[in-house]
Amino acid sequence: MSTADTSPWVLEADGIQLSFGARPLLTDIYLRVQTGQIVALLGRNGCGKSTLLQTIFGARTVPDASVRVNGRRVVPAYPVPGLMSYLPQVPLLPGHLPAITAAGLLGVDVEEALADFPELREQVRSGQRLNELSGGTLRLLQVLLLVARSSRFLLLDEPFSGIMPLHVERLADLLRAAKRRTGLLITDHRYAEVLALADVVYLLRNGRLELLRNPESDLRDRGYLAS
Repeated sequence: MSTADTSPWVLEADGIQLSFGARPLLTDIYLRVQTGQIVALLGRNGCGKSTLLQTIFGARTVPDASVRVNGRRVVPAYPVPGLMSYLPQVPLLPGHLPAITAAGLLGVDVEEALADFPELREQVRSGQRLNELSGGTLRLLQVLLLVARSSRFLLLDEPFSGIMPLHVERLADLLRAAKRRTGLLITDHRYAEVLALADVVYLLRNGRLELLRNPESDLRDRGYLAS
């Protein structure tokens, strides 16, 4: 799938049903992400957000799951070149690697990827290994490397986790810029930051995915935001 044209691409996922023992986790799912959009996936801990991202990417096999791009089934999605990048909650790359080597494995120009974060760029230039970085710095580096990749869709699970507030602001600006060329699906418990970015907001609760028409008021009514 070439990334050369500029027409919108559409990612859809449905038919995803998953239970853990007798407990239904995902039961009524339909999700849509279009290039040029930032889509937020919100919900409480343990509601299945990470599982849903894994299923869309293809890291988790769910029988009868349908994941489509422009109407064409892509299950699993991850082997398709240039289609999808995914940030899991666990470390993305082996910790013993120097950061600059990790960038090379992802096919990313590290100087370009870190251009807006000169302090992080200096750490990478110094040859530091991934496991020598603080948790927040490592998280930021991983997000920046994935944003710099040429992918139609970018799935980010907790991209703001542990990141300093100053860096969160700069990262948010980069994500806004990235949506000009990709579609982003973001889940994070920092609701204020995510809502400020999102064009579309879904809420996952009781296994069902609900498209919120008035996100802030809907979340407040359901007890997800303080009144």
